[in-house]
Amino acid sequence: MAELRLEGRSAAPGMALGELVRLRRATAARTASDDPAQEARALRAAMAAALADLAALLAGADAEGGAILEFQVAMLEDDLLAAPALGAIAAGRSAHEAWSEALEAEAAGYESADDEYFRARAADLRDIRDRVLAHLCGTAGAVQLPAGAIVAGEDLAPSDFLSIDWSRGGALALMGGSPTSHVAMLARSRGVPAVVGLGPMLAELSGEALVDAFRGVVVVRPGAETRRAFEQTAQRRREADNRAAAAARTPAATADGTAVRVLLNIADPAELDGLDPALCDGIGLVRTELLFHAGRGLPDEDTQYLTYRRIVEWAAGRPVTVRTLDAGGDKPIDGLTLDAETNPFLGVRGLRLCFQRPAVFMTQLRALARAAVHGELKVMLPMVTLPRELAQARALLGEAVASLGSAGVAARMPALGIMVEVPACAVAADLFDADFYSIGSNDLAQYVAAAGRDVPALADLADPVQPAMLRLIAGVVAAARMRGVEVSLCGDAGGEPAAISWLLHAGLRSLSMAPPLVGRAKLAIAACDLRRPLEGPPWRP
Repeated sequence: MAELRLEGRSAAPGMALGELVRLRRATAARTASDDPAQEARALRAAMAAALADLAALLAGADAEGGAILEFQVAMLEDDLLAAPALGAIAAGRSAHEAWSEALEAEAAGYESADDEYFRARAADLRDIRDRVLAHLCGTAGAVQLPAGAIVAGEDLAPSDFLSIDWSRGGALALMGGSPTSHVAMLARSRGVPAVVGLGPMLAELSGEALVDAFRGVVVVRPGAETRRAFEQTAQRRREADNRAAAAARTPAATADGTAVRVLLNIADPAELDGLDPALCDGIGLVRTELLFHAGRGLPDEDTQYLTYRRIVEWAAGRPVTVRTLDAGGDKPIDGLTLDAETNPFLGVRGLRLCFQRPAVFMTQLRALARAAVHGELKVMLPMVTLPRELAQARALLGEAVASLGSAGVAARMPALGIMVEVPACAVAADLFDADFYSIGSNDLAQYVAAAGRDVPALADLADPVQPAMLRLIAGVVAAARMRGVEVSLCGDAGGEPAAISWLLHAGLRSLSMAPPLVGRAKLAIAACDLRRPLEGPPWRP
């Protein structure tokens, strides 16, 4: 049969060639008992087994995978989730029918919500539903795929992705999905090529498939000429990877000789294992949320202090910027964030939540002040909107340092800066008495465009280098220069080669990014000549 070319959207870059395999959880008929008590016991046993599955996956998960799995664990542990199913069982329904119907109703409720955050959680609920059903029906087990398989489907549950052994190669080819979905984030973090939005035709196809996830293309049953072109492109990509690896070990500078600081974004100290600090000029963003997702309750002062100290000592004298707890929005934490906010992205999140949880906030500030003794640690506040919020946080940090000193505990007052991610802060950046600024391009872009970054149809609107964003960035840079303080950018745009020239022309000289992106970012910096104006519109077509 002739080759067939499908076009979607890149969710994780890379190239792969392999057998197209439809991933479906196995199903089996289940014979229900006539005893409601026995059916209820069967459901509870299946839920316990599903929790054990998730715990095993969690043990080997990285920061992003861990946060996703923790949400599912919290849902399964909540007695309210099973209550409708147990009620239906008591009324005579079988365990598998009651559970399936109850979870589908719950997922449908999330899916119909006005807020994108809640709609995205519907996939997690269906993932939980199917995992429990597999245990009820006796079909649970590890996902078995041939080496290098191109995994095809409507979408892929995060826990299924984490169950697959990707060390043998392979890729994702999804009919639906989104570049901002959980599974897309997981694919990027593990280097698994992924293309989403390929459409329903994929469901009818089989055979060998070629995936070019740099361009968002999947070719099923590729011909000889297409294969040759694929191999040539793959070779060029490998050569580019080698150049990026070499560039990662050199200082970053533009073609005209302007030095640019390249910093790292991390969420877990484990991400630094095996990395040479010479790769970067420091750490521009430490996301501390993982500590609060560890499943053991809120972390105490010593736990946090040891974590921050480990990162500071790894940096070997380079600056380390730690963001205070940025919970809320798309990062709920059981027992800490508020429930049932109508719009979590515009709700009590970040610094706003810390002010409502002063004991939790003070514990973190004390740990940070202690860790600051061991190197150049800086503290950054998320979701700052008004200058008085910065002043209030500075006073609390001062109290933490004074309290530690009175108790004879070594501590130091670290530099205190702000994330510029709320438009009100970006427009009036000069009014904030911050020791430094760091532009959070992800949230700032969605707030400026009134377009959720988790809404696939609006991805082009929430572009970090659209004209309004570039004007805001240039304004923040000007405010920082006027005040004589540093300014950086720590959102995803900082590591995106297509955006880097625009960011540098807007005046930025410091960019922070995920460690795997450093090499390609330094190549993009080296290709930028600040003596020459950029041509074309300041956004990607």
